[in-house]
Amino acid sequence: MKKIDVIAAVLLVIGGLNWALVGAARFDLVATIFGMRFGETSALSSIVYLLVGLSAIYQAVSWKGIQRRWSGSPAVARAR
Repeated sequence: MKKIDVIAAVLLVIGGLNWALVGAARFDLVATIFGMRFGETSALSSIVYLLVGLSAIYQAVSWKGIQRRWSGSPAVARAR
């Protein structure tokens, strides 16, 4: 499950950076990567946007579980 957590986090960073660029500079990084202009979409860019959205839903729904997985066992943490 940690691999999914990392993939979701990376996709959320990509999405966040893309939205920051859209808001600050009216520049759509995802569209540019796929050779399109601002606001245009293709099947590939739609997949990226969909994966970013699904990552956000995954992170929101499983937030507590992710925290437990990454914090480790309290007994192990004290032993270090």
